[in-house]
Parts: sequence; C-alpha cells; structure tokens
Amino acid sequence: MKKRLVKLRERLTNHLQLIYPREDIPQLMEQLIAIMDLDRCCQKHKKYRNNWSQQDILAISYGDSFLREGERPLQTLRTFFNEQFADAINCIHILPFYPWSSDDGFAVINYKQVNDKLGDWQDIEQIAQEFKLMADLVINHCSSRSEWFEQFKQGRAPGKDYFISVDPATDLSQVVRPRTSPLLKEVETAEGTQHVWCTFSHDQVDLNFANPQVLLEIVSIVDFYLSRGVQIFRLDAVAFLWKEIGTSCLNLPQTHEIVRLLRTLIEHKNPNSIIITETNIPNRENLAYFGNANEAHVIYNFALPPLLLHTLLTGNNYYLNNWLMSMPPAQDGTTYLNFIASHDGIGLRPIEGILSDQEIDMIADSMQAFGGRISWRNLGNDEVRPYELNISLFDALSGTLEGKDQWQMDRFVCAHAIMLSLEGIPAFYIHSLLATENDRDKMEATGNNRSINRHEWQCDDLGLLLNNQNSHHSLVLSRLKQLISLRSKQPAFHPNATQYTLHLGEGIFSFWRQSRKREQSIFCIFNITNQPQQVPLTSVNLIETSRWHDLLSGDVYNDLFANLELAPYQCLWITNRDFG
Repeated sequence: MKKRLVKLRERLTNHLQLIYPREDIPQLMEQLIAIMDLDRCCQKHKKYRNNWSQQDILAISYGDSFLREGERPLQTLRTFFNEQFADAINCIHILPFYPWSSDDGFAVINYKQVNDKLGDWQDIEQIAQEFKLMADLVINHCSSRSEWFEQFKQGRAPGKDYFISVDPATDLSQVVRPRTSPLLKEVETAEGTQHVWCTFSHDQVDLNFANPQVLLEIVSIVDFYLSRGVQIFRLDAVAFLWKEIGTSCLNLPQTHEIVRLLRTLIEHKNPNSIIITETNIPNRENLAYFGNANEAHVIYNFALPPLLLHTLLTGNNYYLNNWLMSMPPAQDGTTYLNFIASHDGIGLRPIEGILSDQEIDMIADSMQAFGGRISWRNLGNDEVRPYELNISLFDALSGTLEGKDQWQMDRFVCAHAIMLSLEGIPAFYIHSLLATENDRDKMEATGNNRSINRHEWQCDDLGLLLNNQNSHHSLVLSRLKQLISLRSKQPAFHPNATQYTLHLGEGIFSFWRQSRKREQSIFCIFNITNQPQQVPLTSVNLIETSRWHDLLSGDVYNDLFANLELAPYQCLWITNRDFG
C-alpha cells in the first residue's frame, strides 16, 4: 500500500507539473488524494489490463426513452432492458440523467443530482448492480443556470473564478468551433459586463480548467459517481477543454494531460473502471487520445458511421478498406468503441480529408431525400459546411444514392453485422436496436434537428410492436439479437483480437479476425451492394486441414475451390471453430 501511494504521488506530481507549473503542486496533489480517499483505498492495477471481452455489448439510451404511466422513466428503462436485453446487453450508457437546461441533458445544472423527472440515485444504483453503467462526465461546460454560474454573475466564490471572461476585441479567429453561434456571450455581472466563453451554445458556458479548483470540483464529481456504481466514464467534448488565446483551443497538451491525470486517479480507486473520450474530430487527432496506453482506455471510432454509411449508399468499399488498414491495433489496456448511430447525428468531421467535399455533399443530399436534416458548422467568412447528418439510422439506410429500394432491412442488419465484427467494443443506440424511424414531429416541436433521432417510446405501444412478429421492429430486433448472441461466444471477436483487412474485390468488404490464443479464425465477408456477388473461396485462402463453416447460416464449405454466392447485403462469418 505504501509503495503504491509513493508511486501514485510521483505520477500525480508529473501530471500536475505539466498542467499547473505555477501552482503549489504538493498541496494540489494531496487535495486530489484526499478527495478520492486514496490514502485509505489505493488499489493495485495493471497498466495493460483489458477490462472487456467479446461478451461486452453496450446500449446507449436516454433515461426517458421508455415511458409508462405512473412509473419513473429510469424504472421503466431498467424493466425494459431486463425483459428485452438481459441475454444480449451487459453495459448501458444512460445519457445525462442530471438536471439540465438545454441540449437534452448536456447543459448540466447540478452534477450530483438525478433529474427528478427521471428518478433518483436509487434507480441509478439498481441499474448499476445489473449492468455495467456508463455515465457522462460533461467536463467542458455547465449550464448557464447552474449554481456556479450564478455565483460568477454575483461575484461570489467559488464560481466567480470558474469561467473564462475574454475581451471581445481579442482575436479568436483561430479557435475551432463545432457550432455557428458566436463564441462569446455577453453577461451582466456584479463587476460589470463580461463576455464568457461558450464553445457549444450560450446556455453551455465553458469551465476554466486553468483554475485548479475547477479540476478539484470535477474530481469530486468523479469520486461521487464511483460511489454510485458508475464504472465507465464518458468524457464529453473533452477535446475543447483547455483554452489558450492564439491557438485552436482544440487537443492542447494540457487537455491530454488532464485525461491522463483522471485515468491515474480513477484506476487507483477502481481498477475495473474505464475512461472513454468523446472526441468527434478528424481520425488522427482522435487516435492521439490513447496516449501510450496511459490516457483513454477507449476512444470512439467516429469515422466508422459516416464511412459505413457512404459504403452502403454507394456500394463502394474503397474508402472503408483504406480506413480500416490505417487503424493501428489497439494496445492492451486500450480499445475502440464501435458505433454507427448515436443520440447525436452522424458526424462528418472525422471523414474530412478521407472523402471529398463533393462526396460528403452527395451523402447529405441522400439523407435529406430520406427525410433527414443537416446541421452546419461555421468556417468563418460566412462559409459553412455540413457538420452532422440528423436522421434515424433505419431511415438513413432505406436506399442507396439511386433512391429507396426493397433492401432496407438487410442493409440495416448488414451494417450492424460489420460493427459487431470489428476490433473493439460494439455500441448500439437504442433506436437502432428497435429500428425506430424518423421522429419528425418531435424535431418540429423542439426546433432541434437532433430530436429526429431521439424518440420517446410509450412502453406499452412498443411492446405490442415487438410482440407482432411481422413488424419491422420485431424482425430487426430478432436478427440483431441473434448476431449479438453468436458474437459474444467467439474469442476471435475479443475487442483486442487480431484483425487484418482482406481484399476480395469491389462490392465486398471483408477482414479476418483471429483469437488471441489463435484457436479460432473468423473471415468476415459482407456484400455491401444491392446486387448478388460471387467470391472465389480460393481468394479467401482457407486452410484445407480445417473444417470451415458459416456461423450465421450454418453452411459448411467442403469444396474450397467453389464460389461463394452472396445475396444483396448478405453477411458471412466463416470460421474453423464454433464456440457457441
């Protein structure tokens, strides 16, 4: 224990010297240790330990995605997941369940309360006892209605020093923005008019991490969440954390060091905990958040949703193949989070430099034709570019660039089979599991494009649809649960199992997975077109001494010189050994 504390103090000192070189480092370090109670419970951990396996499947849901009269939404969610997903899902990401003022939860008023419209901490703790719970640490900003910001306006401690006030004459042209609203918000305070920094919206006021007291507040929140059963921390919008005039204020060294410091603290408190960085930025910058297996345990594969969408719209796997080949294998202690839909739209920034502006515009036009909307970002000089596609994934995959067709369900299932096969942990947005369609009524009512994919189900109505075996909701859920069940048993689908991209021709996306002990291989082959495709088995290079069969269909391949006949959007998991 004493040796662990000595090493912990050394690590914290190194982190803090890089972040706050002018502060009293020993004092700040001891404050962090005291907040996390690490003098008493400093845990042993392994740097390169994988806190996940092929059995880990994550679902993403709002706390009120399921509603039932007279029942708290978090109770309804827990019941629904236990009834429908107990044999398929073992991790739940409940999107911000705190009191909030805008952005469907991401403008947090109080980090240590549960929104009473959803339930209470007892509901959260019960879910955490039955599933691995992922919660948002909305770390970059808080609500303009928070107590901290009220203190700022009144000039009272501690909040008066928690925000960033900037002279509006300052040149901020280099600052990277994900929104078109003005960066600075004019606020009347006890000390006169001030202009505060708001990266996302004027209701989401950025916190000033140059003040170490802000870091201490956030660490206190982390410790509180751990005590409530949170195991996975999603660091929301973390790339924008540190501000330095004259820079882009994106991915600055201090930001990376703060993530490293949080990992050090969290893994010493609970070695099973995981940090996921939410950094919707170009791919190379996103990869940097792994650090040297000392930063994020998991990063989002943000390029996957738009690239896979492009692939299935065009039947062209060139860009997806190139991207997959460029992705470095994750070191032990790190892995990817693979998702193809989320509560936000499908972000386009990660494919900047991969697809041309013209190709991105073609995708955007198709999404609008399928009932979706486009969100824009400001490049300056009155120039805007598509930033995000707002549409339900089920509707997004209702056709190709040629328009809607009869292959919507097969295309949709194919997309998820690809996601389930890739290196990393798969994450299903709840409305993908349920094949929810565009909610245009909610979008029009809120005036928020993202609401189109944030439907709230009346649980009894949904139950009737899922019990109707002919509804597309029931059919999709059944097929996805079959894929999940098969995937979770195969060691070759471990998040850190070997992966190699294959080249089987145009219209075929394929790669090879091999288990870490090399006892199982799976060749993952997908027809990503609306036309039948042939693949010579000789091009797959199956070893003749093994008995090969498809996990999905059960077909056995005795003649290794035959051709594979793939129907539109058919998926194959060809293996030499079934662990089912």
